[in-house]
Amino acid sequence: MASVEEKVEEYYKAQLDKLHIRHYGKTEEINSSITKALKEADSKSGGSGNNYPDIQLLLQNSTRRDIPVMIEAKGTKNKLEKLSKDGNIELKSTGKNPNSVVQKYAVNGALHYGLAILDEGTYNEVIIIGINGTKLKDSVLSDPEIKAYYVAQKNGKIPKEINNFDFSQMKNENLDSFYSVINQLLLTDKELEQLKRDKEELLEQSIKDIHQRIYEDATIKNLLSTNDKLYFFCGLIMAGLTTQGVKPLETTDFYGNDDQCDNDGTKIINRTNSFLQKKKCPNDKVEMVNNYLKPVFEKRDLWKPINGESVIKSVYKQVKEDILPLLESNIRLDFTGKILNSLNDWVSIDNDKKNDVVLTPRFVTNLMARITRTNKDSFVWDTCMGSSGFLVSAMDLMIDDAKNTIKDNTVLDSKIKNIKQNQLLGIEILGNIYILAVLNMILMGDGSSQIICGDSHKEAPDFIKTHNFPANVFLLNPPYSAPGKGLNFVDEALSKMQTGYGAVLIQENAGSGQGDVYAKRILEKNTLLASIHMPNDLFNGKSSVQTAIYLFQVNCPHEVDDMVTFIDFSEDGYVRQNRKHSTQKVNLRNVDHALERYNEIVAICLGKKPKTAYYTETNELVIKDTITLNGDDWTFNQHKKIDTTPTEEDFKKTVADYLAWKVSAILKGEVKWDE
Repeated sequence: MASVEEKVEEYYKAQLDKLHIRHYGKTEEINSSITKALKEADSKSGGSGNNYPDIQLLLQNSTRRDIPVMIEAKGTKNKLEKLSKDGNIELKSTGKNPNSVVQKYAVNGALHYGLAILDEGTYNEVIIIGINGTKLKDSVLSDPEIKAYYVAQKNGKIPKEINNFDFSQMKNENLDSFYSVINQLLLTDKELEQLKRDKEELLEQSIKDIHQRIYEDATIKNLLSTNDKLYFFCGLIMAGLTTQGVKPLETTDFYGNDDQCDNDGTKIINRTNSFLQKKKCPNDKVEMVNNYLKPVFEKRDLWKPINGESVIKSVYKQVKEDILPLLESNIRLDFTGKILNSLNDWVSIDNDKKNDVVLTPRFVTNLMARITRTNKDSFVWDTCMGSSGFLVSAMDLMIDDAKNTIKDNTVLDSKIKNIKQNQLLGIEILGNIYILAVLNMILMGDGSSQIICGDSHKEAPDFIKTHNFPANVFLLNPPYSAPGKGLNFVDEALSKMQTGYGAVLIQENAGSGQGDVYAKRILEKNTLLASIHMPNDLFNGKSSVQTAIYLFQVNCPHEVDDMVTFIDFSEDGYVRQNRKHSTQKVNLRNVDHALERYNEIVAICLGKKPKTAYYTETNELVIKDTITLNGDDWTFNQHKKIDTTPTEEDFKKTVADYLAWKVSAILKGEVKWDE
């Protein structure tokens, strides 16, 4: 069978020669970057050893855009590619040899090589091709099979098939048009959202696995407080992230020195400082982060060598393998929220005696940013920032809008820089949570410029006085123990805005009479546009309160005849399970078109025509009604109409129930027929 495979390879090489396409064999070197990538990656058998693609190309169009091409040949029937049940190219299989799938199938093997090149970092896109055939006569392959995929960082390394691919597309004179074809191979919004969901689930499970390990380690279980664990995670991550001008920190860089001044802990501190300096963090932020991290990484039990390896090195190895690749992908993830949620599964977050530290799920922060019409020109603020989930979602939307509307690359780059540095404002009072927000925004490309640690009641007015920040989007999940269930923050922030919209995720009864004076005061200057009744298990055991999203138009007094849209969103398409143990899988599953349901809610709130009809006035999940100006009738259930008029069906059911009871009573001898 090997000889057939070789013949297949020779057949396609002849095709490339005929098209005058330069190609390279197994052991030929295109350049040092590709050679390095193939050499350093695990072999197809899963262990160490080099990787040798059957055929290699390096395409270069008229603008000198280089794209490596990895081609793998097979010569056996049905060995072109192996797909999973959900249509993805498999890289691992079940059984004794999990790597057999990349060894036996052409496309799967080519993807293995392609991912190695992307992981090396020089190239951010690659083309993979599988070739196969079994019948050869006079050097002609009568049953040629070929499949090509475009794999890019911008698509989260998800392969996109190049339909009807032919090698002639790679001729020099055809390259520009071929590049135009692959430029269109982008993930759809639905695919991108699912990719984010999958990566977040994988990230959450990886974090849980590491925390489980720390939790069960008798040496350090009681050494680190909850806050210490936060700082421990953050330090390892900041030290390990790729930073321009600084060589990535490898596991082998930890020497296990048993020295107070030169040990694995000081290595983390030094590398973290380099990371922050390279990210051009202000000195006060660098000093603050150091003040949090130093007491943790100076703990001797973390850096002292045990059998030649410290706890720091051991855990960093897992962070580097399982977490850093996810954070350095092209998909922006709110990973700090996952860290906090993981820790909260085991023990309450310090300072959370009143159940105030609850992380808003990303799909909710995204929803709220969208219904407040966040775009590239928005100025977004959050005065109870937490780990910056709202600002991450807002920044995402702002940058996407800029990319979709600005065609000049120079103007676009300037706009994105301005968004990150000047159009976001977050304030958080808890220092242990604040460090997560800073790291979150740094990873987003450093939107940490206007992230403030302090009391928002004092910091917000001072900042607005000294900075030009015309806030027009307000996003908030306030502490529910605050006055008015947290509506005091809403009232205070909206009073400082001249235009725009605000959305708050809050304990629902804040709008049914328990919002103190703030609910009424808010309506005096702002219009309530929508009230969204959220799932009762939204926070999955971390908070038991019933929540709602209230959407406001700023600086537009509510009038008695203004219509408010009330939506029952208690069934949002997700199923949640309260799982405490990190060895179990993630606790959120899309079981009923959750993505489409969230899109429909956005359309309803924006006054657009929805593409789906899960929530309508006909099925009584949407109600349009007026409210009083007292601020005590904002909830969906207060406007739900209950029809007490009996129907013919009610009559039939009553009669049927009565007859069923009487027959049963007669059979038991409890009553007679004529009674």
